[in-house]
Amino acid sequence: MHRYQLAAILAILSCSVQAAPAATTIDLSADASRPAANDLARATVFAEATSASPGESAKKVNTMVAEAVSTAKGYSRIKVQTAGTHTYPVYAKGGKIESWRMRSDIVLESGDTAALSELVGKLQGSLGVSNISLQPAPETRKKAESEATLEAIAAFKSRAKLVADALGKPYRIKHLSLGGQQYRPPVPMMRAAPMAAMDAAPMPMEAGESQITATVSGQIELVD
Repeated sequence: MHRYQLAAILAILSCSVQAAPAATTIDLSADASRPAANDLARATVFAEATSASPGESAKKVNTMVAEAVSTAKGYSRIKVQTAGTHTYPVYAKGGKIESWRMRSDIVLESGDTAALSELVGKLQGSLGVSNISLQPAPETRKKAESEATLEAIAAFKSRAKLVADALGKPYRIKHLSLGGQQYRPPVPMMRAAPMAAMDAAPMPMEAGESQITATVSGQIELVD
């Protein structure tokens, strides 16, 4: 067969084949939330001192930190960890260094809110409080996330069926994407100066709950 005849036949065949229409796809999303108890409390307290030399400031701060850690060790359910230490000069108006200030942080963490509240109250006799946060413990957050994810998937399927039924066609899921929202960020308290030991009292803490949200987004394809 002549090559020109073959090309003509192939052209006729290609024109006779109709391309299948593209399937209709729809983007959807759904979310669900579950409450999670704020059963983990974290507090940061600090020792701070200003002296004529760095060594004097360090001696004062280290003594306060050692006493605080010793007091905290009396609470077996509270995790104690020393954190950052900073030393910096304090300048006079003329630009000359007039003193040295040092600050050292201690992080306290516990699932026993009452015990942590009591300890922070005691430590406030000599230390300041930079922040206190209440949030779900990892296992509590994970459980709430799992429950919220299952509810979000069910909500996605329900919405997909609603849309497909309204259009009078069955559907299939092309892909899904799972996302989640962690617990709300810790809300820091205003910096509190050390108070007199006689005035020390348990630090008020209201645990409450955090809402854990799971989001499911994806695409469905209508089937002819």
